[in-house]
Amino acid sequence: MPARILDGKTLAAQVRARVKAEVAALARLGVRPGLAVILAGEDPASRVYVRNKTRACEETGVHSQQIDYPASVTQEELIRRISELNADRAVHGILVQLPLPKGIDAEAVQRSVSPEKDADGFHPANLGALLAGRPRIVPGTPLGVMRLIAEAGISLAGKRAVVIGRSTIVGKPLALLLLQKDATVSICHSKTKDLDSICREADILVAAVGKPKLVTAGMVKPGACVIDVGINRLADGKLAGDVDFDAVKNLAGWITPVPGGVGPMTIAMLLENCVHAATAQSSS
Repeated sequence: MPARILDGKTLAAQVRARVKAEVAALARLGVRPGLAVILAGEDPASRVYVRNKTRACEETGVHSQQIDYPASVTQEELIRRISELNADRAVHGILVQLPLPKGIDAEAVQRSVSPEKDADGFHPANLGALLAGRPRIVPGTPLGVMRLIAEAGISLAGKRAVVIGRSTIVGKPLALLLLQKDATVSICHSKTKDLDSICREADILVAAVGKPKLVTAGMVKPGACVIDVGINRLADGKLAGDVDFDAVKNLAGWITPVPGGVGPMTIAMLLENCVHAATAQSSS
């Protein structure tokens, strides 16, 4: 029996509709959520991603401003601009698009963003709050994954979850969110031994490493929920996830497509984070 497709595109549209209503309610109080996006360099994928974020802001009524810098920008210049945005009461969320140009310490730049305005949820203070079980602003991709799982009606309590990938952007925060829902969680990575057998034990299997079609049918437990965070450009120009979708779709119980799965949810969660930050800042 084919897996149920977890449609991130449709769910993201529903989230954006709710965000739009929240923006309208804030407008009646004289508050318009504002998101500032810093884009440094000419990375084509980053420019496409930022353009999609801008469109989503326009759709929901969030005010967005894009601040462009050449690849020659210095770390000091970026931090100085972020300091100005931190002090700007019209800006409620700040996003520093990654990757940054070579020679810039991305972590130092991210740390310069006020935790209250950290729309991406990457600031150590926000990641620490998540670790402590008191999440404030949570990274958008893990939050989107959790929303997709919840929308499918999948109970996580007591389930075995395996996350392939240990980044602070996806893997680690997602593992914490799954743990908070009482799943038993394993994080796998490039040094993990016998990856296939570990994955075959998973009720929830998440691939987030950026390696095309890493997860094959032989790695999937029948009926498992398979979440594909990866998006990779193949030599023929086509997009592929970290999961071999065609091979896995008739084995899994649920599966996310690429594109149209986790990607749209990431942007929707970013907008939600920005609006929640605006609400918190306007009431403080």
